Amino acid sequence: MRKDKRQAFILREVNLHNKVLAVDLSEQLNVSDDTIRRDIKEMATEGKIIRIHGGAVSKSFVTPFNADHIVYAVAAKAHIARKTLSLIKNSMVILTEGGTTMLELAKAIPTTLKATFITISPQVAITLAQHESLDVIGIGGKLTKNANLHIGASVVNQLAGLKADLCILGANAFSSEEGLTDLDWEVVQVKKALIRSAKKVAVISISEKLNTVKWLNICPANQVDYLITELDPTDQLLSPFTQKNIKIL
Repeated sequence: MRKDKRQAFILREVNLHNKVLAVDLSEQLNVSDDTIRRDIKEMATEGKIIRIHGGAVSKSFVTPFNADHIVYAVAAKAHIARKTLSLIKNSMVILTEGGTTMLELAKAIPTTLKATFITISPQVAITLAQHESLDVIGIGGKLTKNANLHIGASVVNQLAGLKADLCILGANAFSSEEGLTDLDWEVVQVKKALIRSAKKVAVISISEKLNTVKWLNICPANQVDYLITELDPTDQLLSPFTQKNIKIL
C-alpha cells in the first residue's frame, strides 16, 4: 500500500476511535511495526495526530477546545446529542465520561434543564458549567493525558458510593456480540465503575464504531439499556442490538 493511502487509513482510524495502537495498525495494514511508527512520527510532525507511547491519539479528542482542530463526523455527533436529550429529565442525576460526542451533548443541554451531572472529564465539566441551572460535580483523580479523563482507584472508590439515574458513555468500539470494548486498562476500570453506579446505561456513538472490537471488555451488550446513533432506529445495522433488548433512539 502506498504511503499516502496508508496514512489516510491511519488518520481515519485515529479520528474514528480517538486512540489507536501501532501493533493493531500494523496487523490491519499488513506492514511492519517500524513502517507504522515512521508513519505516526511523520504525521505527528505534520500536526495531524498526537504521537503517544505505542500509538497515536486524535488532536480533537485531547484538545477539543482548540478551534483549529476539526472534529470527526461533528454533524453526526451533534445529531446524536440532540436525540440523547430525550433521556434527560429534570432532577435527574447523570454520570458521564468524556469525548467529542459527549462534548456535543454538553453543549446541547437546554438552559431550562435542572439536573445534576457527575463527570470524570474536566472538559465536559467545564462545558456543562456554562449552564447556570445545572449542578456539576467533577470526580477527581489521576488525569490520563491521552484522553483527559480522571482515572485510578480514587475515582473508582468515589463512584462506588453513587447510584445515578443514568450513565452516558461514549464508545471506542461496540459490538452486539462482544459488547463495549476499549484499549486502555485504567479507563476501562473507571467505565466499569460508572456502569455499576447507575440505574440505566446509554451508549452514544457514531455508527462507524458499531460492530468493531478492541481487546479489553467493559461490559456485555445486554448491560446497555439505550443506544443512540445518527441512524434511524429501523436501520438494519442496528437490528443485532435490538435483539439484545437495547432500546434504539
